[in-house]
Amino acid sequence: MQLARFAAHQAAEVQALFARTFSDAEGPAEGERVGGLVRKLVADTDPRDVLGFVAMEKGRAVAGIFFSRLRFDTPVEAFLLSPVAVHPDYQGQGIGQRLIRFGLERLKERGVTRVFTYGAPAFYSRVGFTPVSEETAPFRLSQPEGWLGQALDGHEMTFLPGVPRCVTAFDNPAYW
Repeated sequence: MQLARFAAHQAAEVQALFARTFSDAEGPAEGERVGGLVRKLVADTDPRDVLGFVAMEKGRAVAGIFFSRLRFDTPVEAFLLSPVAVHPDYQGQGIGQRLIRFGLERLKERGVTRVFTYGAPAFYSRVGFTPVSEETAPFRLSQPEGWLGQALDGHEMTFLPGVPRCVTAFDNPAYW
């Protein structure tokens, strides 16, 4: 298994991976929605504001993750981890966790200090994420207990003042 930075020539393959994974798990409409999100992240986001990583097996992408910049009113390097997909045939083997750790290391090397995600605490806690308070979460949701964060600089996750702003690809209420 090779872990690598996402490359533009992989766009169609990785979009299909996300669409398939989410279709299998949550139905075709969700697969289409998440596949569309990946397409927008790749095509419409400034490359400085999005980082993608893939797990390759026999020349084929079997897992993918994306981190996109979050801007706050305070000078902080923060990113959002979303979405994450592991092909159904490869789930349960720790590939997603390995890929997330790989991505977090690359972000840390770039000076990123805060990473947020929204998801299952049981899964994301395995890669260092901890629940964050509603005040610390980047966006208000109907079920805020799913927000998780990680400080890559060794400090505590603290409240970041101001209104968080995500990349344009996430400017859709359907995602929140």
